[in-house]
Amino acid sequence: MPNRLQDIMRRRDIVLGPGYQFSETIPVEFVSSFGAHLVDRDGNDYLDAYNNVQGVGHAHKHVVDAVCRQMAAINTDTRYPQKLLVDYAERLLATVPPALSKLSLPCTGSEANDLAIRVARFHTGGEGIIATRWAFHGRTREVASFSPMLGAGSPLGPNVRLIAAPDPRLVGSGCSLEDYMRDQIRSAIRDLDRHGFRLAALITDSAFTSDGIFTHPVGFMKAVVDEVHAAGGLYVADEVQSGFAQLGDSMWGFSRHDVLPDIVTMGKAMGNGFPISGVVFRPEVSHEFGQTVGYFNTLGGRSISVAAASAVLDVFEQENVRERVVSNGATLRAGLEALTRESPYVGEIRGSGLYLGVEIVKDKRTLEPDSARCEAIIKDLRDRRVLISRTGPGSNVLKVRPPVAFTAADASRLLETFAVVARHRL
Repeated sequence: MPNRLQDIMRRRDIVLGPGYQFSETIPVEFVSSFGAHLVDRDGNDYLDAYNNVQGVGHAHKHVVDAVCRQMAAINTDTRYPQKLLVDYAERLLATVPPALSKLSLPCTGSEANDLAIRVARFHTGGEGIIATRWAFHGRTREVASFSPMLGAGSPLGPNVRLIAAPDPRLVGSGCSLEDYMRDQIRSAIRDLDRHGFRLAALITDSAFTSDGIFTHPVGFMKAVVDEVHAAGGLYVADEVQSGFAQLGDSMWGFSRHDVLPDIVTMGKAMGNGFPISGVVFRPEVSHEFGQTVGYFNTLGGRSISVAAASAVLDVFEQENVRERVVSNGATLRAGLEALTRESPYVGEIRGSGLYLGVEIVKDKRTLEPDSARCEAIIKDLRDRRVLISRTGPGSNVLKVRPPVAFTAADASRLLETFAVVARHRL
């Protein structure tokens, strides 16, 4: 490891607070970027097939120019009239069903989910929250209380109940996935009631990312949401990870299930790396909260962040992003399936668009997770300058989640590199 990098790491350990981690076992100092590529100090090009925060591409010129122009002009908050802000809100709301017509702007996905649950509690008068068994929705104290992925060191709230992810393999014979998920919701609601908690909300990541990535089959969510509404609760669709066309066949993951959420939360790719997130409400859900409590975020909705977010929507309109995601995602999935078809160590390949999971197991019959093999594959790919990550309760699902700027050439490079690694590991 270069002395320069060692020095950065040493100084970092001295000055940064607890809990900071590197994204790789062996850290790399990146100094420039473009599209789905990161370049280190020595000029080595790494394919970024993991970081979808810069969704429309690292250092995208249109976004950079929009931010620079706004920064050189003015940067005000939502307490002042901003035409740019109103224009953006109208454009963003045009991408969701008309019944979702009110937008609030925090800074992060954690803040968005925090506000969503706060409003849900206020509207319903309930405290109970239902989430999936290995979900991650953020890191504020409130949101961490229903993010079991954070582990034993971050306890769940007594008002939280967990349900299994929609894995069709868990469904018994004679039962549909829809029935299986509905029964879990009913059981969770009964248990909340028994312990004195009225239901406030069900919150799900629309790709069930931390649970291992489950995007198919679609349609079962309607029965789930109906049960939640019947119990007086709200449905919060967490699109922080799956939104902005990451799943390809729609702008938002919830729309694939033909359901109408009460609240939708957004973040990550919203500002292409600039701190902006969104919470979209049905107006009848948020009205009283707005009148009685109100909401203001000093940095949420500032001119510069809105300029970045507006430029992201420009790119979606100008570059046919969703069509590109569908095409390159299909190529990527087909290639991964072909390369792993005969492997005894791949349980299945899941996902949609440019959000794919490759389940690594010790035995296809038992589906016992193999986190060590999964980590070895990630390291081998990284050594060949392709970056991915992993997910799932067993840390055994390869997470391939590139920015939507991913091109056909990028997909080919990933598959060619994966083929080399697969020959040794799969």
